[in-house]
This record gives sequence, C-alpha cells and structure tokens, in this order.
Amino acid sequence: MEYQIEHRTLHFKQPAGTSRGVYRTRDVWYIHLSEGQWHGIGECAPLPDLSCDSLPHEEYEQRIHEACRHFCQRGQIDREALRNYPSILFGLETATGQGLSPRLPLEGRPLFRINGLIWMGTYEEMKERLEEKLQAGYHCIKLKIGAINFDDEMRLIERIRAEYSREQVELRVDANGGFGSTFAEAMPKLQRLSRYDIHSIEQPIRQGNWQEMARLCESTPLPIALDEELIGINESERKVALLDAIRPQYIILKPSLHGSISGCDEWIRLAEERGIGWWATSALESNVGLAAIARWVAQYHPTMPQGLGTGLLFTDNTPPQTEIRGDELFSLKTY
Repeated sequence: MEYQIEHRTLHFKQPAGTSRGVYRTRDVWYIHLSEGQWHGIGECAPLPDLSCDSLPHEEYEQRIHEACRHFCQRGQIDREALRNYPSILFGLETATGQGLSPRLPLEGRPLFRINGLIWMGTYEEMKERLEEKLQAGYHCIKLKIGAINFDDEMRLIERIRAEYSREQVELRVDANGGFGSTFAEAMPKLQRLSRYDIHSIEQPIRQGNWQEMARLCESTPLPIALDEELIGINESERKVALLDAIRPQYIILKPSLHGSISGCDEWIRLAEERGIGWWATSALESNVGLAAIARWVAQYHPTMPQGLGTGLLFTDNTPPQTEIRGDELFSLKTY
C-alpha cells in the first residue's frame, strides 16, 4: 500500500459568513491510497478556529503523513492516536472505505432529502437567497442567524411565515452560539422565535456552558440541536456525560468535526438510546468529503432532511459525485 498527500486551497464563490467570521478560502488535504489497480481518496479539512484539530499547516500535514505511514505499514488505522484528530481520521476512514456501505442505491437514484442553506448576510441578501432556495424546490430551509440585527432576522422569518405555513416550509435556524452564554440571554430570543413554528435552533449559546444549555433544553419553547457543543468530545465517557447532562432534543453530526465516521456512529447509538434525534451535515468539505458523508448517511435511510450540499459554494471544486435535484440528493456513482 502506498500513499500520497495533495494539498489544495479552494475558493468560495462568495464570502461565507458565519458568527465566527467570514471564510473566503478553504484548505483541504487529500489522502490518496493505492495498491495495484485499486485507488482510494479521502479528504482532511479542519476548519480554522473551530475544529479541535486545527493546526498550523506544516504540523497538520506532518500528522497526516504519520497516520498514513502507520496505516500503510500495519494495514490498520490507529484510531486511538487519531481520536483528537477527527478530520484526519475522516480522511483515512473514507479513503479506505471503512464505515461506508459499498451498496448504495444505483446511479441516478435519490439518497435522501436535504435542507436549503441560507448564509448570513444583509436582510436583502438573505431574502434573495431564500427566494432562490424556495424556487429550486426546497421544503426545508435552514437560516444562519446571529450576524445581523436580530430584529431584522425576525423580520425575515416573519415574512416567510406570512407566505408559507409550517406544512409548506420547514424552518431551521442556526445561531452558532450567537445568543450569548447564559439562559437569561438566550431565552427571550427563543421565545420570540417560537411564535413562527420553527423546527429547531442549533447551538443557541456558546459551547462549553453545559449547565446553562441544560436549563435551556429543559424549558425551551422550541427544540434545541447541539452542534459546536460536540466538538472535542471524542471519548465515549465524555459523550455519555454530555448527553446525560444537557439532554438536547437533537444533535447534528459533522464527521470532520465530531469523530469521523466511527465517532459519529457512536454518537448516533448513544443519542438513540436516549431518545435524542439527529441529522448529519457537512463542514464545508469539497465534493470528495461530501460524497463520503452521503454514502455514510444513506446507510441509515433517514427520513429527516439532512444538511449536505455545500460543495456548490466553491469555484474550483473537485468533480461532483452527487447532485441536488429539488431538495433531494442523488448519487452520480454506483459504489
């Protein structure tokens, strides 16, 4: 078994605004494995200031080399050594196909439904993006909020609900921790949002405030989904502790951030044992990572809309392996 590492910098079609700043480029490292006629590819893509394994480029690439050398020499992934490097583990697991079903639906068959993502921007920008998603056929819309005035965001949500009922458009909102760090700061905003039949809100307060988040989840007027809260929680015991302490209504899984395929499988098992719902989404991966996540999610046959599809944001992406038609994700390959 041989390996090669390929580094690329991808460019967003337009700046991607989040509550943590604006992304204009995206650094990814591709692991290429080969043996005879067989070739596998996996994507390592930590997010700066967010991933628990976001490191200086040289140090990060060195760790990829160490992980690949170990695998090529021993034929096994050293998951224990990569426990705190989920994006590198994701690259290796997907390059080898571990945890991915080889029997997806045939080429051209739908895998599952996805939500339409509305990035943060001005009121007018978000309104325009919303209309585009609705015209494209999305039934579930996710709004990233927290970057502009909250009253303006409420105005946009009120406008949506004035035109579309809950049955017509399912609304998710993602605060990215933008409602402060306490119950008192977040609850008034949750109460205002609850007037508009919101499906769920992701990460209303900043991660790490377990006690305050638990209070919110216990008395929230709308379901809460944890996202950033799961970052860096890589040991089984800590996952159990978090779920039992906070008791969220949902968790949202991003393999590059939350333990790769194997780690997310564990999150799902623990959540389902506690009656906690889940869905999966991407962390701005290229088409290589998106296809791997799609293969993984499809094994669960989800009925709830998932969060994939963000590869369309790049001007210089790798060739697509999936395609969005309306609000359904289709495979362009048969594995």
